[in-house]
Amino acid sequence: MKLNTVKFSGLATAIAIVSVMSACGNKETKTEGTTTKTSTVSVDANKDKIVFVDSDSLLNKYEYFKVLKTKMEAKGKAADADLKAKGQAFQRDMQQYQSQANGMTAEQRAATEERLSRKQQELQAYQQNAGAAFQNEQAKEQEALYNKVADYLKTYAKEKGYKMVLKYQKGMGDILFADESLDVTSEVIKGLNEAYAKEKK
Repeated sequence: MKLNTVKFSGLATAIAIVSVMSACGNKETKTEGTTTKTSTVSVDANKDKIVFVDSDSLLNKYEYFKVLKTKMEAKGKAADADLKAKGQAFQRDMQQYQSQANGMTAEQRAATEERLSRKQQELQAYQQNAGAAFQNEQAKEQEALYNKVADYLKTYAKEKGYKMVLKYQKGMGDILFADESLDVTSEVIKGLNEAYAKEKK
């Protein structure tokens, strides 16, 4: 009786392709009736640029994910311990019945077997419900993580003028090669951790 160990494999999709149309461009300012155009060099220089984030590095270094993973692992272990204790209690009841069955009347044996059968069904239902509840909570946490990362990347890409942020994961995905200059993982991790630190205050 063991719940599936929380691995957060689905959380890597938190950085699945986030496409952001570039919001960069020339800004107009008016001075004494004359319209002049000024540009933000850093944004304009990046307006056709596609960058990527290493999903493994991001999840390993994102403080919110670390806290989330620890919390869910603790809940998984507690749920497993609870199920194990209930299973052991049922086994003790079964062993007690088996040791006493020969001294029971037919009616007593029938009543005990019926009680143990109901208890076994209840235990199986409890196990299924506990597993479903854990999976639902994990799914909600995954969605929350996805939203945090995706929302941050949308804002980040807009500010930098990037057209698209891709997910890179070694040995997986479609990116076989990308110039290191396109790797914004460290910058994104720093920004995410700063935002999370503000949330905790």
